[in-house]
Amino acid sequence: MSARILDGKSVANAVLEEIGDEVTAAAAARPPSLAAVLVGDDPASRVYVRNKMKACDRCGIGSRLEQLPASASDAQVAEVLQRLNADDEVDGILLQLPLPAGIDSDALLRLLDPTKDVDGLHPVNLGKLVADDSSGFVPCTPAGIVELLRRYEIDLAGRRAVILGRSNLVGKPLALLLLRRAAVGNATVTVLHTRSRDIPERIREAEVVVAAAGSARFVQGAWLQPGATVIDVGIHRLPGGESGRARLVGDVDFAQAVEVAGAITPVPGGVGPMTVAMLMRNTALAWRRKRLA
Repeated sequence: MSARILDGKSVANAVLEEIGDEVTAAAAARPPSLAAVLVGDDPASRVYVRNKMKACDRCGIGSRLEQLPASASDAQVAEVLQRLNADDEVDGILLQLPLPAGIDSDALLRLLDPTKDVDGLHPVNLGKLVADDSSGFVPCTPAGIVELLRRYEIDLAGRRAVILGRSNLVGKPLALLLLRRAAVGNATVTVLHTRSRDIPERIREAEVVVAAAGSARFVQGAWLQPGATVIDVGIHRLPGGESGRARLVGDVDFAQAVEVAGAITPVPGGVGPMTVAMLMRNTALAWRRKRLA
């Protein structure tokens, strides 16, 4: 058996084209605008922000980058966020995580205007997700996973889904999304974490597995139920072999899993592009809401 590959890159490209068509058709005086705040010089964060700026260009969204040194204080980061909150020319604000050690990311996220919090991490937006209130913003990675499943017409109704990881970024919001009475929802959801017991056995019971454990190749092919749908959220850079080039791998041992699963996302090219596409969609949504207000 060889699994169907769920190509997040191609789906993300389609989403970006749809957003671009909407922006062009609106013929508004001002296109959508996203402001990214990058603190420090973390190489991975710089790459992520650069990819998000490129996505903005592709779909007609204006972008700006606010950079601060790793030595910036909480107060300095807060001043930038409050300035962007007050700027009518900015529709969405992205505070790139993780922040340098010593900065209180939770406190800074709470400073964001919830109507500009296009990452969906402000407590107001997370609360709206719990309440199934569509007026908020859904965190981008869970939203991207749901969109990928929808586009590939993978029915979750009544199916057993296991999510490995309980973060506010992925695990908790995704569990809420998969539980919803929606086209991609109505699943029976189990969330596993570092204190869970019998993890391989719980995963083997699942018809849908979402791996957001933060550990390279943690999920083994032997743990999977044959035919399961596997969504790999992880991304890890491992030392290269003879070529010396680093390799990107996920939380799932892909070489094993692809022979067991019915469908699987690759790393790279799976969930990552969908996360960026959903950030663009949330930014366009914030812009649309402001225009229609």
